[in-house]
Amino acid sequence: MSDLVEDDVKHPSTESIHDEKHDFNTVEAEALEAAAIPEFDDPNLDRDAAIAGLAEDDSPYPEVRSAVANTDDPTIPVATLRAWTLGLIWAIIIPGLNQFFFFRYPAVTVTSIVAQLLTFPLGRAWARLLPNISFFGVGLNPGPFTIKEHVLITIMAGVGAGSAYATDIVAVQRVFYAQTFNFGYQWMVVMSTQLIGFSIGGIARRFLVQPPSMIWPYNLVTCALFNTLHSQQYAGVGTRGGYSREKFFYIAFSCAACWYILPGYLFTGLSFFSWVCWIVPNNVVVNQLFGVNYGLAMGLVTFDWAQIAYIGSPLATPWWAEANIAVGFVFFFWILTPALYFNNVWFSKYMPISSSGSFDNTGADYNVTMILNDENVFDEEKYRHYSPLFLSTTFAISYGLSFASITATITHAFLFFRKQIWTQARRSMHEQPDIHARLMAVYPQVPEWWYAIVFVSMFVFGVVAIEVWDTKFPVQFFILALVISFVYVIPIGMIQAITNQQVGLNVITELIIGYALPGRPVAMMMFKTWGYITMAQALTFTSDFKLGHYMKIPPRQMFMCQIVATVVAGTVQLGVQAWMFTNIEGMCDRDQKDGFICPSTVVFGTASIIWGVIGPARQFSHGQVYYALTFFFLIGFLCPLIAWICTIKWPNSWLRYLNFPVIFSGTGLIPPANSNNYVPWAIVGFIFQYVIRRRHFSWWTKYNYVLSAALDSGLAVSAVLIFFILEYPRNGTIGLTTIQSWWGNTVWLNTADGRKTPLIELIPGETFGPKTWA
Repeated sequence: MSDLVEDDVKHPSTESIHDEKHDFNTVEAEALEAAAIPEFDDPNLDRDAAIAGLAEDDSPYPEVRSAVANTDDPTIPVATLRAWTLGLIWAIIIPGLNQFFFFRYPAVTVTSIVAQLLTFPLGRAWARLLPNISFFGVGLNPGPFTIKEHVLITIMAGVGAGSAYATDIVAVQRVFYAQTFNFGYQWMVVMSTQLIGFSIGGIARRFLVQPPSMIWPYNLVTCALFNTLHSQQYAGVGTRGGYSREKFFYIAFSCAACWYILPGYLFTGLSFFSWVCWIVPNNVVVNQLFGVNYGLAMGLVTFDWAQIAYIGSPLATPWWAEANIAVGFVFFFWILTPALYFNNVWFSKYMPISSSGSFDNTGADYNVTMILNDENVFDEEKYRHYSPLFLSTTFAISYGLSFASITATITHAFLFFRKQIWTQARRSMHEQPDIHARLMAVYPQVPEWWYAIVFVSMFVFGVVAIEVWDTKFPVQFFILALVISFVYVIPIGMIQAITNQQVGLNVITELIIGYALPGRPVAMMMFKTWGYITMAQALTFTSDFKLGHYMKIPPRQMFMCQIVATVVAGTVQLGVQAWMFTNIEGMCDRDQKDGFICPSTVVFGTASIIWGVIGPARQFSHGQVYYALTFFFLIGFLCPLIAWICTIKWPNSWLRYLNFPVIFSGTGLIPPANSNNYVPWAIVGFIFQYVIRRRHFSWWTKYNYVLSAALDSGLAVSAVLIFFILEYPRNGTIGLTTIQSWWGNTVWLNTADGRKTPLIELIPGETFGPKTWA
């Protein structure tokens, strides 16, 4: 190996290994590899020579070598008619299902891993059953189903799988502000916010895709599953028999679908398992602690996978991260929150302890129309005569934690990853390519003018939506939002590519627009969405490009499939959302009988009131009710510093596992989430990600992610069938007409928690809080 290669490959990999001692995904992967290779049993053994010897023909990173093949066949078909057909079908089904369940609590999320697993038998059936004929020169059956087709289909299924962030703007306008702009406005806003981030892909590719040091750990799981399915060999340490992954998936899928009928329809008390409240239904203190509607849900147990996986599958998150989240949850929501609530801090006793909504000084839901003029702009005189806005204790704490996560992530990244980030920033443009970059060099790159077309067209869409409709959002702030997002893409992308953690810009953007344009809720939501989701979509695009980089998918075909699938997915989601608001009775009401209470939309709408209508100056400035929450910025800054000092003094203690950005941001779904989601999630995660992973690693490697996908997809299919067969037709009177009214389906509602009873109830005409607030 030449000196140049040694300088550019050996030294970066050495630095990364030493710097990644705080990235516990990498530490754990190296530990498992060391356990399998006897000569690495000595922890003091220098691995540099071994890594340098592999670097020229493979990745310098062991975790990449274990999951990604270092060969490629450029003749393998990729963008076939089969791939595009199956990809577009999934780009319709998965985003549509996820949008449908997005408004439901507990929500069900169908991930792209479901498409990844189900596409495999579909693709092989297509290859085996359809004739080999051509239409206009395009072959209907190009031969055996290839791994590259499979990757392309999975990317199309996943790029727009989650609910488009901008659909919440549309929902909040309808629910909170009685604004229903036409489909043209909705489509242009969704397309612009979803796609404009893709335009920075050309720059991001150079920094975040090509360098071997940009690992993107989550993609390695996907790569391992692709290689396992298509090689039909077990990819874990050692070998084992048992069911194939496909057969295991179908068995687990069937069991999950059948089981959900019980907690999802026949006995919903098993889902909202507030068993302590059933014993003392009128004890308000007990109901605040154990209630599942507006309480802390300390009952510990639920029998519903939808509740357990509401915050994400516990089978897909590393245990060290789950442990950090569990520690943060217990401290902030089982210790700090009750202490604040029962001491009436922030007038909390006059409200439920946990709610995703907002309240006025009578304890009623905050009526935002009472402080808006005829043009939907804040009216201070009306505000003075109505009420300040109050939050439940969990909601207030969640804002404090979001403040802390902003500064904690910056401090943590600087202290623990500064050398690594600087190294990648310095070398990214000329880092010696690894084998994967060299193999990808045979494929033409995406021309820069393709990215430019995306940017210009989506920018025009954004300007038209802003100017034609009454959004009260100046175009110059649209430009500012894009500038903020584009500036942060590379540094945040580097952190995510190394640590698998993404820094959110939503709170920063809310602060900026809240002080710059107070009193304009729609403008606030738009600025927040373009400022935050543009960056997030850019990193989704980049992450998928890295997956294509690993799996050797031609970049131009990757680009086209991502753009088309995103357009299709966004359009489908808007259609599903419009159908739901038209056809589902009581949509977004807290008491909606089928659970379509729109939890995320309510949180989004409440944020629009706090930051957009009233403005942060009237909520968090000195002398205001929630001023104390601003000290969380300082807490977030100091905690990683303390952890860093401790790891220097005690480098081998358990303290090295503390990750304060994860602790502060991991509970970000509270409210509406509560202990009913987080505690069972942590318990299941401990069993599978700690106990089984360590004691039965070969079983875990073969089945863990398959089980997660089977539980998610079985639940989703069962929930859809229940709704459209038993709940939606004839207004829910079809089939078992009395099932919804029996004790097992009402016991968790007939409590003080179900009645939304606060600790202190006011008599009519009585108020709480400050006497003046304008």
